Amino acid sequence: MEMANKKGANAVVLFVFMFLINFVVSESENGRELELLLSFKSSIVHDPSGFLSNWDPSATTFCQWHGITCNNLSHVETLDLSAKNLSGILVSSSVFNLPFVKTLNLSNNHLYGEIPPDIFFANSSLRYLNLSNNNFSGHIPNGFISGLLILDLSNNMFSGKIPREIGLFSGLKFLDLGGNVLLGKIPISISNITTLKYLTLASNELVGSIPHEIGKMKSLKWIYLGYNNLSGEIPKEIGVLTCLNHLDLVYNNLTGQIPASIGNLKDLNYLFLYQNKLTGSIPSSIFGLKKLVSLDLSDNSLSGEIPELVAQLRNLEILHLFGNRFSGRIPNALTSLPNLQVLQLWSNRFSGQIPRSLGRYNNLTVVDLSTNNLSGRIPDGLCNSGRLFKLILFSNSLEGEIPRNLSTCTSLQRVRLQNNRLVGELSFTKLPLVYFLDVSNNNLSGNIGEQNWDMPSLEMLSLAGNRFSGKLLPHLLNAPKIEFLDLSGNEFSGTINPRFGTLTELMQLSLSENKLSGEIPEDLSSCKKLVRLDLSHNQLSGQIPSGLADMPVLGHLDLSENRLSGEIPAKLGQIESLVQVNISYNHLTGALPPTGAFLAIKESAVAGNDLCGGGNTSGLPPCKKLKNRADWWPFMACSFAGLLLLAIAGFGFLFMRGRKNLEPKRVENGDGSIWELQFFDPKVSKSVTMDDITLSLKESNVISRCKEGVSFKVKSVSNDYLKFFVKEMHHFSSLPASFWSEITEFGKLQHPNIVKLTGKCRSDKSAYLVYEYVEGKLLSEILGNLCWKRRWKIAIGTAKALRFLHSRCSPSVLVGDMSPERIIIDAKDEPRLQFIFPFVDNKHFLPSSYVAPEARENKKMNEKSDIYGMGLILIELLTGKTPADADFKVQYSSMVEWARYCYSDCHLDMWVDPVIKSQASINNQNQIVAAMNLALHCTAGDPTARPCAADVFETLKSAFRTSSCLPSLNFSSPV
Repeated sequence: MEMANKKGANAVVLFVFMFLINFVVSESENGRELELLLSFKSSIVHDPSGFLSNWDPSATTFCQWHGITCNNLSHVETLDLSAKNLSGILVSSSVFNLPFVKTLNLSNNHLYGEIPPDIFFANSSLRYLNLSNNNFSGHIPNGFISGLLILDLSNNMFSGKIPREIGLFSGLKFLDLGGNVLLGKIPISISNITTLKYLTLASNELVGSIPHEIGKMKSLKWIYLGYNNLSGEIPKEIGVLTCLNHLDLVYNNLTGQIPASIGNLKDLNYLFLYQNKLTGSIPSSIFGLKKLVSLDLSDNSLSGEIPELVAQLRNLEILHLFGNRFSGRIPNALTSLPNLQVLQLWSNRFSGQIPRSLGRYNNLTVVDLSTNNLSGRIPDGLCNSGRLFKLILFSNSLEGEIPRNLSTCTSLQRVRLQNNRLVGELSFTKLPLVYFLDVSNNNLSGNIGEQNWDMPSLEMLSLAGNRFSGKLLPHLLNAPKIEFLDLSGNEFSGTINPRFGTLTELMQLSLSENKLSGEIPEDLSSCKKLVRLDLSHNQLSGQIPSGLADMPVLGHLDLSENRLSGEIPAKLGQIESLVQVNISYNHLTGALPPTGAFLAIKESAVAGNDLCGGGNTSGLPPCKKLKNRADWWPFMACSFAGLLLLAIAGFGFLFMRGRKNLEPKRVENGDGSIWELQFFDPKVSKSVTMDDITLSLKESNVISRCKEGVSFKVKSVSNDYLKFFVKEMHHFSSLPASFWSEITEFGKLQHPNIVKLTGKCRSDKSAYLVYEYVEGKLLSEILGNLCWKRRWKIAIGTAKALRFLHSRCSPSVLVGDMSPERIIIDAKDEPRLQFIFPFVDNKHFLPSSYVAPEARENKKMNEKSDIYGMGLILIELLTGKTPADADFKVQYSSMVEWARYCYSDCHLDMWVDPVIKSQASINNQNQIVAAMNLALHCTAGDPTARPCAADVFETLKSAFRTSSCLPSLNFSSPV
């Protein structure tokens, strides 16, 4: 009994002792966790939303802090700070060392610098690590965490090789290293991760072949290795990955044939092999992939015929085989695919007739069979789906009449049938959505001059090279938005109707090679946007109207081969934009205007007249001196010239005095550094000093950090009301010499939707660009709370800025990274685009989710890449999603692919942002659909298919003319 009591007492003592030990250890661990969390907070230099404001140990325990979830023992188990716009450098002793954390999500912020080297040694409990969409740089650290399930380091600036230790992450299911600057080969060790289901290494600079050992990774469902420099053949071992439903190897240098073993992947939904160097025919086994939804083998060197076996692909929605060397007939089996929506076979060698039943049993939205050797008639069932919006059949040998039922296909938007052998009359005159119609160079005929057209969306119309006849009555065209009108090479007769002057959006007008007569109407001068005017090869008479000189942007004027008479209006030589003139073979007399385009006019452009004067290139005789002038004329002329010179000299003195402050100057600031400083705004040059700039370059003034550099808010010491911000230029020392002279030209740009560049400064050690300071918030920070009307206003303003940069500037100016991070919404709710200049050469090209795929591939920016970014912004405004959303990575290769899928499904409530869905009216529904359609055009895979900035602006303006935030509506029915 006594022994039993003693044992019980010992047990109690032991229990109390162990409890105290656990309590002390737990308190010690809690203290360590608190220390790590506060260390992390101290490293954050910018928290615009104040998300970490309650991280205060004196107020609450850390288990109650924002973004933190604890387990039952009050240890941090989850830290989720994603998409909080946080900025800072992660210190080595940071949240990665939290001993019990399982989920760590810091994605979609502005964190930068190198990640701690011990990140993969510090924590064995971590299961989920997401650092994607930040600005992290340096190498991916060595080491591994065997229990880690998800590792996402995508869309950063990681460089160097993929560590060989990657294969030691033995439990990994999700690995995304895409969107970085990784080099070298794919390590063979990666095949040791046999549990992996999702693998993305896309958009890097990887080289070498795809490891044959990939066949060991039998759990893979998703492979995305596109946008690298991979070479060699596609390993046949991929064929043993029978769980695979998504295979994407696009934009590489892969060669050889498509392995027949891919036909073993019976669960495959998406097969993307486009933009490689693949050869041979399509293996017949591919047509046994009955679950295939999208097949894209475009832009390779594939050949052979497409077999009727394609009929087995009953779930196929998208078939892209364009840009290859396929031959033979288009298989009739395509007509039996009930889900087929997009059929693009252009730029091949297909021959024979288009299958007569194409479209009758499909669900077609896009058909492009252009640039082949097709013959026969256009099938009459192409629009049976009622959803066909793009019909492209140009450059074939198609015959017969255009099917009548296409004239009632009201879903059509873009029609290109040029360069065929079509006959009969044109019936495309009452289609409300068509904005592009080209039927040029056929054998079409009929009197269309007096037909009543109803084409309110029409922007481009070409009827050139046919046999149309009748008089031209433009007011019957009913196309107020038309910008390009080509009626040349027909049999139109009568006079040029003055009502052409009512087409105020016209940029190009060609009426050449017809039978037009009479005088050129003065009313054409009302077309203030006209850039090209061609009235050549007609029977026009009378004088050249002096009103043509009132066209401010006219660049090309061709009046040749007519019967014009009289003198050339002197004002015509004063059009600054005019660069090319042809007035040959008329009955013109007198002297050429001694200014403008006439100074360098070629002999062939003035031949066949009775003219004199001009420069050395005109081949005309000099004009004889005029007689019978009063003797006082030379004196008056000299006097007037003298007065004019004095006036010019006085103005020049005042002008140069004002410009002096805007010239580059060398200054020394307080620390003795020598700077080259230049301002482009007189107000700024008088109020801002170099010391103002350098003294403000401190952490407390940091506005943002991004891949191009750090931005600081600066305030003038001499003018309390003058604020501006400066952008630090990374890699400035290796910028080409032309960069700084080009910057001066950018300083001249002024537009209400663009943040003005007001100056530049540089020394031997650093360089900065100076911008006006705009009070407001980034679009990325506020988009989620915006109503439909405000989103529309932002879209319009952004498109207007892009139109200015692309169309109004010469040469055009590129934004580069066209993203919500570039758009500030000011106090007046106006979007202000801030464009930085990192894309000066390939060496400084910085990848981004908003850069077009082809630009990421060849590292060369152009206008179409900006348009791609504009399309992504539109998708974000409409859906509230971003390219970085994890939702897309499970089933789709990108946000664009997701948007295309949702749009084609045609249920608005599947993709529209719930915030605006509850505010949209029946009118706004149509506007939202129109905007999404435009966004998908902007993000087209083929850059040439994307609209220009002017088209984007005009389309938005017309689509949203009546938009507003109105009462809610039921979205249960499809749109």
